[in-house]
Amino acid sequence: MSEQARDPRLVVEILSEALPYIQRFSGKTVVVKYGGNAMTEDALIDSFARDMVLMKEVGINPVVVHGGGPQIGELLERLQIESRFVGGMRVTDSETMDVVEMVLGGLVNKEIVNQINQCGGKAIGLTGKDGRQIQARKLQVKHQTPEMTAPEIIDIGHVGEVEHVSTDLIEMLAARDFIPVIAPIGVDAEGHSYNINADLVAGKVAEALSAEKLMLLTNVAGLMNRDGEVMTGLSTAQVDELIDDGTIHGGMLPKIRCALDAVKEGVVSAHIVDGRVPHATLLEIFTNAGVGTLITNTEPEAVPQG
Repeated sequence: MSEQARDPRLVVEILSEALPYIQRFSGKTVVVKYGGNAMTEDALIDSFARDMVLMKEVGINPVVVHGGGPQIGELLERLQIESRFVGGMRVTDSETMDVVEMVLGGLVNKEIVNQINQCGGKAIGLTGKDGRQIQARKLQVKHQTPEMTAPEIIDIGHVGEVEHVSTDLIEMLAARDFIPVIAPIGVDAEGHSYNINADLVAGKVAEALSAEKLMLLTNVAGLMNRDGEVMTGLSTAQVDELIDDGTIHGGMLPKIRCALDAVKEGVVSAHIVDGRVPHATLLEIFTNAGVGTLITNTEPEAVPQG
């Protein structure tokens, strides 16, 4: 530990800076999408778990939605099951869906739950099938080339989109001081399981809970402008303009659209956060500088200092 980290004056200064944020967000719900590098490096796994426990201890209600694409791909490879993608989405036949449920609902989910519990929290793992929390429908993927007169519908199997989120179970657990950890698996009216993009599930869960914040942990520093600088505070109108002029494009576009939709549907703010930074969620919520891109319905306001 460095001399600076040992300095009690620095600790007091940090706590003082965090105080107005703790007061502002106590009793609020924060939905965190957890994935990428933050799930694969031991130090980042530990810091994420501690962040969730600390948030709960100061009165914030964290709800975790996690991914697990790399872990799914690794097990499919070990089982010699080919991975195929269409438009960035994994083609999920019945055999692949079994692996998805084993990895997301079992291995990854329980590892996150265990880590939070080891840090003194009370986490409980769920999938969207528990209590029919995430009601899903089959995702229709359309493909069209200039020479085609009508789009082609591509069947990518058990890949779904969110039709409805039921919050009763999540709210009951949060009220009893549990931290819900949700795997992004949905179910339709006939009982069929669907693999759903974790960003989309997190966004819809945040909307259904009328969350204060949606935090999407990524493998980048945030939303970049054309000069490679992180844009720290944006209104939804500004984000729409950046999409229209092509500044936001490629792989970041679906994530930004997810955040944008959530805010337009009532979530107070969405954050694109660098999950490679230790304690990224606490830095974004409890410090003046933050570590990512903030999106709100209005021009972001500074938090008054107490």
